[in-house]
Amino acid sequence: MKPKYKGILFIIISAFSFACMNVFVRMSGDLPVIQKAFFRNLIAFFIACGILMKNREKIVFPKCRGWIDLMARSFFGTAGIFANFYAVDNLVVSDASILNKLSPFFVILFSYILLKEKMKPFQVFCVFMAFVGTLFVIKPGASGMPLIPSLVGLFSGLCAGIAYTCVRKLGLQGVSGSFIVLFFSGFSCVVSLPFILMHYSPMTMYQLFILLMAGVAASGGQFFITMAYTYAPGREISIYDYTQIIFVTGLSFVLLGQIPDSLSFVGYAVIIAASVIMFVYNGRESEKSD
Repeated sequence: MKPKYKGILFIIISAFSFACMNVFVRMSGDLPVIQKAFFRNLIAFFIACGILMKNREKIVFPKCRGWIDLMARSFFGTAGIFANFYAVDNLVVSDASILNKLSPFFVILFSYILLKEKMKPFQVFCVFMAFVGTLFVIKPGASGMPLIPSLVGLFSGLCAGIAYTCVRKLGLQGVSGSFIVLFFSGFSCVVSLPFILMHYSPMTMYQLFILLMAGVAASGGQFFITMAYTYAPGREISIYDYTQIIFVTGLSFVLLGQIPDSLSFVGYAVIIAASVIMFVYNGRESEKSD
């Protein structure tokens, strides 16, 4: 199999894994969001430890400025998970997932702000198009629509965008992805621990099992997306990450009986169309520079 096709396969498996994570989080029932996030990140922490030990990776620690980026990645990554899980618990799961998938557009904005990368007019158009699609999902002003969870879901995408921008900065410094995941997962567990100790909600064996499965699914998603980008560049495969919306819509229908409304489907189409246009544009720009 060609490397490009391996990359596509792995990123689709990653998308399926993250879709399973969101559905498992919803299936775990009426538990505090922070408690759900704690178990998700605890599993990810131990898996990252295992990968580092198995591969005997040489850990490259960030330089002085890099520690600020690492802390920012961990802080906003943790806030993003809390917000995403809150949205998953209070919205149709596919709506929460598409709002979180706005992170690439936030990366464009924050790369301009933090990395001083130029924003081309075409990118501005795609970002605007994506946020128009967001309005169809959030439906501001519509009676009976959960506006606060929708805004929290949008906030999760914003936090993820900042976190991924910090990951890019750390990557330029040579910091390994496994160490970033390890530090972030440990940071999130430490931040969550005081709440767990004071407000722990008893769980059934079923709920514990489902949360552990959510952690395994999240770790699988992280592992396979890393594998995907080792086989092919982002400009060739990143668009396939949006198959997560197809997977999560199907899984939430089968397992939870959820069906998004027609306006949400319009929003999905507009956001994914903006992503496809950006994907094609980036591919052509890369070909010109090669």
